[in-house]
Amino acid sequence: MTRPGLDLMQGTLDVLILQTLTWGPTHGYGISEWIRERTGGVLAVQDAALYKALRRLEQQGHVVAEWGTSENNRRARFYRLTPAGRRALREEAASWRAYADAIARVLDATPGEA
Repeated sequence: MTRPGLDLMQGTLDVLILQTLTWGPTHGYGISEWIRERTGGVLAVQDAALYKALRRLEQQGHVVAEWGTSENNRRARFYRLTPAGRRALREEAASWRAYADAIARVLDATPGEA
């Protein structure tokens, strides 16, 4: 059984943000909601960590931001994936898949298995 609202493991937030932005530009709240909805509420994105990651990704050239109006008619920064961000996502996604596969092999091992 999983507990609701698991905190994100170190290093996962960047790749989740980049993946979210493949669906199109959105604001910070939209990013955290997309991740929450996509994971069935299992992953919780804390605001401070989200905006720190977005600033880092912007400094790395993986996302760009511009001001716009949200669906609630509020001023918000909308983030968009750059070509460099798409490349970084491909690399990071491959690394995470390899990592997850390795963990799954350990968790699925049975006693006496070589």
